Amino acid sequence: MSGAKTLEAFIVGFFIWTYAVGAYSVLAWGITQEARSGTLEQLYMTPLGYDTVAIYSAIASLFWNLAWVVPILSLMMITTGRFLHFDLITLIPLLILTIACGYGIGFIIAGLGLIFKKIQSFFQILQFIFVGFIALPVEKYPLFKLLPFTLGAKLIGKNMINKISIFQMNWADLLILLFVAFFYFALGFTIFKLCERVAKDKGLLGHY
Repeated sequence: MSGAKTLEAFIVGFFIWTYAVGAYSVLAWGITQEARSGTLEQLYMTPLGYDTVAIYSAIASLFWNLAWVVPILSLMMITTGRFLHFDLITLIPLLILTIACGYGIGFIIAGLGLIFKKIQSFFQILQFIFVGFIALPVEKYPLFKLLPFTLGAKLIGKNMINKISIFQMNWADLLILLFVAFFYFALGFTIFKLCERVAKDKGLLGHY
């Protein structure tokens, strides 16, 4: 890979990593802050329930993250002189499916936070693990496509660097990305509900 392509790949990777961290943090950090402030039990007593509130927060974060991710991305492109291709018809669905894994992981960490409470140090560790997922070579090791963020990062890179639209991409890869997004989101939400049940049975919601 040429130096220019390497730099462009770095910018794309940083863009996805920043969005991924923001996606999981809104759930992982959110439940920690609610527990600290003593409002977590109140959220569970609302008609909607905390899980519904968390899902709405996750949806809102998709738009909120744009407020700081896009300026940073723009500044990186201006600074490096490497301007990426933006095809919203391709980028939006790929980004949503890729970041869905982040929300799934966020639900897992939020669920563990209900039971084990002070696990903030694990949050920082996950950020470095995300970097590894995004950088994995799926072309050399196809099984890596089943890991979170990995395949999505490569497909987004194809669009932003090589200007390949979603209609020109391998449909098998798109189906795998859809499966991976659904699997990790559903897994995360299921684990969150199981942890929530344990926390309620042990009376842990009001303790931090």
